[in-house]
Amino acid sequence: MKQVHNATEQPTHGLAQDADDCLYDPRIRTVLSEFTLGNDTLTLEAAAAVRAASHSVERLRSRGAQGRGLSSGALDILIRLGATSGEALSIGDLARSADVSSRNVTGLVDTLEREGLAERVPDPHDRRSVLTRITPAGRGWLDTFREPVQRAMAGVFRGFTPADLTQLRHLCLRVVENQQRLEHYLAQTEDALR
Repeated sequence: MKQVHNATEQPTHGLAQDADDCLYDPRIRTVLSEFTLGNDTLTLEAAAAVRAASHSVERLRSRGAQGRGLSSGALDILIRLGATSGEALSIGDLARSADVSSRNVTGLVDTLEREGLAERVPDPHDRRSVLTRITPAGRGWLDTFREPVQRAMAGVFRGFTPADLTQLRHLCLRVVENQQRLEHYLAQTEDALR
């Protein structure tokens, strides 16, 4: 853990502070200023920062999972299966909860099954359907993965207060909410034009 904290004390390359002591990326600002023909870049810079932060957290999370032989997507499905009390879930339910396609989840479940971390079981209510549940080995895998991930995330968010984290979560989810509204509007507009 000491190495994580020491690594975070080193300067972040490429970032600068504006007059309000807020971080920004001068390279992104320059590119976006050219893109907008000199107009305001704040919303585009914010979008780039959200994407960069997401990639940073995901890279760290993936690094831990890949060191244990799982992709980030497979890890996400395993965590979702682990959140049930042994209850088996359908591929469709997993896909909806992860906001990905059923086809994608099928491949991820195949991976988890090959690793012995999840298993397919018959649906007791529908003989034609198959459900997926975590195995004892999958629970053990999550148990060994949990603590290092929690330490790593504590390092990533070092210096953030609980209020900062709550506000960050809130703002990120507002972005998601606005994107979903915009996507819904665009889908309705496209349907109306057909």
